[in-house]
Amino acid sequence: MRVSLFVTCLVDQFFPEVGKSVVQILEELGVEVEFPEAQTCCGQPAFNDGFRREARMLAERFLSLFEQSEYIVAPSGSCTSMVRNFYPELFAAEPHLKAKAQAIAARTFEFSQFLVRVLQVEDVGAVYRRAEPDPLHTGPVKVAYHDSCHLLRELGVYEEPRRLLQHVQGIELVPLEKADMCCGFGGLFSLKYSAISDAILQEKVEHILASGAEILVANDTGCLMQIGGKLHRQRCPVQVMHLAELLARRDGDRGERRP
Repeated sequence: MRVSLFVTCLVDQFFPEVGKSVVQILEELGVEVEFPEAQTCCGQPAFNDGFRREARMLAERFLSLFEQSEYIVAPSGSCTSMVRNFYPELFAAEPHLKAKAQAIAARTFEFSQFLVRVLQVEDVGAVYRRAEPDPLHTGPVKVAYHDSCHLLRELGVYEEPRRLLQHVQGIELVPLEKADMCCGFGGLFSLKYSAISDAILQEKVEHILASGAEILVANDTGCLMQIGGKLHRQRCPVQVMHLAELLARRDGDRGERRP
């Protein structure tokens, strides 16, 4: 089986370790991974802000680059949703391109969705250990999971990340109140409506702290950037981590705290 990695803008620019973790896990599962170096943005920011022509140009480039891919995997629910749900809409008036978009959409999966639904794997052999003994925390590392909006609402992915986390040795998955509540990022929303975004984010952070989690896991780096920034500014001792990073941990690895 061959997979083309669509790494997404935020992973490429700010979270390269997430892309590396995805490749590591897929290769350990016997999947051949290729990375089309000419890939660019999927067009989601332009699409969400009403710039359909610009979004269509990027979408058409995506179709051209990934047309021959057996599967396309992205560490992002929002970018995957753009391809699966909105590319066919962009080309609704052009039957040839719409058919191509529909075919590619059917082969495009978010990372956890691909592991559980396509590969039918829930245990990837992940083991998480603290970097050093912590007198304030004993026993398993407490992990909470945040449901990213597009991943949950547009792709219907809920159980898959949780099933994968339940098989990680050394952690305890703790409940997070209103785990499906938005973090306030929403791409351009957080810039246009910063006061509203920050109020939503503050409530999310309060729920995270109340959960007792040491690590907050999500599947979208936009959410991690938003939540992690707030936690860091408030000097909260909670680490944020993409699911792929946690799943890439192996026995002997030691977790390094990152704001």
